[in-house]
Amino acid sequence: MKAIGYQTAHPINHPESLLDITLPDPVATGRDLLVEVHAVSVNPVDTKVRKSSSRSGDGPDYKVLGWDASGIV
Repeated sequence: MKAIGYQTAHPINHPESLLDITLPDPVATGRDLLVEVHAVSVNPVDTKVRKSSSRSGDGPDYKVLGWDASGIV
């Protein structure tokens, strides 16, 4: 799946402040819904989450951004 994320909370004008990444497709379990997302947005909540992050960037994991999405359930 495609996502927008970051490893380290750089200033927004840094080339790695927001990254286009590819992650494994999620699997719905229990009461989860799997949504085929057609559009997402990065909004002020995402920028605040990224800015206040304590991630050190010392591992391969990414923090995924995106609170708003639309698609097909």
